[in-house]
Amino acid sequence: MGTFIIEGGHQLKGSIQPQGAKNEALQILCAVLLTPELITIHNIPNIVDVNKLIELLKKLGVKIENIGKGSYTFQADEVNLPYLESEQFKIDGRGLRGSIMIVGPLLARFGKGYIPKPGGDKIGRRRLDTHFEGLINLGAKFRYSKEEQFYGVEAEKLKGTYMLLEEASVTGTANIVMAAVLAEGQTTIYNAACEPYLQQLCKMLNRMGAKISGVGSNLLVIDGVESLGGTDHTMLPDMIEIGSWIGLAAMTKSELTITNVSWHDLGVIPATFRKLGITVEKRGDDIFIPAHTNGYEIQSFIDGSILNISDAPWPGFTPDLLSIILVVATQARGSVLIHQKMFESRLFFVDKLIDMGAKIILCDPHRATVIGHDFKSTLKATTMTSPDIRAGVSLLIAALSAKGTSSIQNIEQIDRGYEHIDERLRAIGAKITRVED
Repeated sequence: MGTFIIEGGHQLKGSIQPQGAKNEALQILCAVLLTPELITIHNIPNIVDVNKLIELLKKLGVKIENIGKGSYTFQADEVNLPYLESEQFKIDGRGLRGSIMIVGPLLARFGKGYIPKPGGDKIGRRRLDTHFEGLINLGAKFRYSKEEQFYGVEAEKLKGTYMLLEEASVTGTANIVMAAVLAEGQTTIYNAACEPYLQQLCKMLNRMGAKISGVGSNLLVIDGVESLGGTDHTMLPDMIEIGSWIGLAAMTKSELTITNVSWHDLGVIPATFRKLGITVEKRGDDIFIPAHTNGYEIQSFIDGSILNISDAPWPGFTPDLLSIILVVATQARGSVLIHQKMFESRLFFVDKLIDMGAKIILCDPHRATVIGHDFKSTLKATTMTSPDIRAGVSLLIAALSAKGTSSIQNIEQIDRGYEHIDERLRAIGAKITRVED
């Protein structure tokens, strides 16, 4: 297990380019199983979760070649189906939550898909019901071994149908879409997730020969086709990383340019940071954050009541950035209520921030009130452990703004979602060292 040693309290300066989107990559990589033809994908982030999925695809028999930085070719013309029922697969599949999305493509193309109960962040319960109910609606038979915690779906031929999803699950929608593109007849999915990464998946599938309409809305209509072909695809930049860099610039009073952000796909993210008083300038397809030498002031609602920032399915504010918003608010002028609606234990990292001197009241597992210091009192350095990807980066931002030297343990959690984060931070002036235990 590794540790970051961070000397805080230094201004940063320069430009930083966001990596390819992690959450898009997990969907797009699973889609290569839908065709025996060659698929080329660019801007794949070099992070633990994505690399684990690439290794899983290799073991499934997918031919994979690295053709440049972040660029790979994939060809699934000799898929090793017996591996799916092996003991090794039960171990490999558990290590990554994104592995659930291989089920839809495998079911559509080969008539069967299996997966052990996946792992991932410890941020509360994340049910798989949407995935399997959608596949059952398409005609699959479902089975589950409680002893082995192993799921399976099988079907001779999937048939299109109408379905109303109980929740707008992003990975659930992706799984159902990937199954429906090869189903017989028409599938209509209402209350579908519509975030940019899901739109990217649908656009890629359409280039491969799928017939998906309604892309970008919550009503998708899919006319099944016999087979899909190859294509080229480039990942969007990671909006969560972009939000993280906005927060980092504000907290450290740094002038920072975030390049090639695909502004059109950021939704309410820039506006939400502006509500905290942060200046977010659009310069072409870049974001410029000036040095906030006089701090930043939280807005209030029109009637003067305390600002409330909460997460919601797209086009609402992404839950992955609430922890960043929370840590940035600790040094703002004013107060804000953070309401984490979609997961029940993502706010438990605030005790680390309280130890550093932040004024936070944890109201319940879903809500925290933050009273900003207005930089009149800096956070104090401490030793911390990263509980998950997003909380880990929030603690890293806190440490970079704090007075003194902090250490963050269990940084493997951060590496799961952020590519070479220490090297990239050093390039803009951060004093951060990685120590391998």
